[in-house]
Amino acid sequence: MKVFGISTSPRIAATAWIINEALRYLEKEYNAETRFFSVYGKKINFCIHCNNCIKKGGCIFNDAMKDVYSGFEWADAVLIGTPVYQGTLSGQAKVIFDRMRAFVAKNPHSLNGKLGAAIADGGDRIGGQEIALRSIIDFYMINEMIPISGGSFGANLGATIWSKDKGSDGAKEDKEGLKSLYKTLDRLVDVWKNLYT
Repeated sequence: MKVFGISTSPRIAATAWIINEALRYLEKEYNAETRFFSVYGKKINFCIHCNNCIKKGGCIFNDAMKDVYSGFEWADAVLIGTPVYQGTLSGQAKVIFDRMRAFVAKNPHSLNGKLGAAIADGGDRIGGQEIALRSIIDFYMINEMIPISGGSFGANLGATIWSKDKGSDGAKEDKEGLKSLYKTLDRLVDVWKNLYT
């Protein structure tokens, strides 16, 4: 299985660590092939709804989204992780979702059947993680992907991590949150095996 992990945090802190931990786990436990992308330090322009992608094909911007497009094209499954800002996902996550319009404009079914899991971390235990997860899941559904959660009893919508605003150190300390992460990843692999092997 090929898994593309995206950290939509403008910092190298909890979210980047969590996505890398998820990819490490998938490599070790399931021999997955992985790629990592972080928005940190990258230039990604806002979608300006110019419709160039529909009229002429491709986005007018030549920026770091080319790496995101390449990752989505390559992957069987996508992990998107976001920090919680103002009770929902990061602005950088929303920009990526908006800019994916150019990717699917070429072929509206280009993401059909790919799996997607959601990860959200916040400084508070209940700070907006589930709202952020739902936003990621909505993105998957709109683009014909198959959203995967961890299932009942511990990871209903996906992985939620409580960093206590201590960055990666806080994420590493959240044993319950990490259980939700591994549960979600195990289910991601299980669904992929059932559907595609």
